[in-house]
Amino acid sequence: MSKPRRNIPLFSLDGALNPVKPRKTVPHEFVLDAIAHLSPRTRPMFGCLAVYVGEKIVLVLRDKIGDSADNGVWLATTQEHHASLQHEFPNMRSIQVFGQAVTGWQVLPADAPDFEEAAMHACDLVAARDPRIGKIPGKRRPAESDAQKAHKKSSR
Repeated sequence: MSKPRRNIPLFSLDGALNPVKPRKTVPHEFVLDAIAHLSPRTRPMFGCLAVYVGEKIVLVLRDKIGDSADNGVWLATTQEHHASLQHEFPNMRSIQVFGQAVTGWQVLPADAPDFEEAAMHACDLVAARDPRIGKIPGKRRPAESDAQKAHKKSSR
């Protein structure tokens, strides 16, 4: 059963605005503008913004304050494509936030001198359906209900 929604008016009786939690800004919004003709979908992921085109996740946009090492545009790729992409994106590197292991995720760092140019080139590759960029995500497991958690705990 869903919880009833509280109706909070935007205006109080005295005409003052109630504080409304501001929406987060879209990091590197120019990337979404560049691929808008592909009708991308976005979802929050790891405190970032994942970008999907069709069934594939293609990019992640990240701009975190304080933990800026991996800020920029993440490319969803595989290790087999790293070398060929490195020729096109000289400042591309592996994501550091996941630890030392090399992953399929590569970042075009926001602090690189060619960041915007590289990000736009990545958008061109996404638009051209370059097979080096994009992954079909694995199936999401449904969240466990409290009853399932209790059953697991009692069976141990």
